Amino acid sequence: MIQRIQSVWLLLAGVAAFLTLKFSFYSGNIEPAGQPKKFDALTAQSNILLLILTVILGLVCLAAIFLYKDRKLQLRLLFLSLGISIIDLILYWNGTKKFVPGEGKFDLTAVIAIIIPVLLIMAIRGIYRDQKLVKSLERLR
Repeated sequence: MIQRIQSVWLLLAGVAAFLTLKFSFYSGNIEPAGQPKKFDALTAQSNILLLILTVILGLVCLAAIFLYKDRKLQLRLLFLSLGISIIDLILYWNGTKKFVPGEGKFDLTAVIAIIIPVLLIMAIRGIYRDQKLVKSLERLR
């Protein structure tokens, strides 16, 4: 439901995940075997595993918005998404090693990939607060 703040965090995390498909995390010179250096950028489309995990991450974030009636399932999916986003960051970090040392830099748009786990944690906190509120109201009944 859009009235809940965690829905906004989930929407932002899903949009950010899909933005990483186009915007680069790292850019610099790459030297393929036996070929001259060329300038390249590391995006989520650079690696097939990274592409698959990023698309799954975005879809799960957007699907979790509509699971507001089942908070336990929503929490499980968000913990799964948090794990996937951390794996994404590890894959990005490993992807930077294929660039020539000293001839590359992290792009400003790398913040998009780094902000996804933060948004997911904020959504998890919101769902946990909702659960706590519902339990306290049931106790008063």
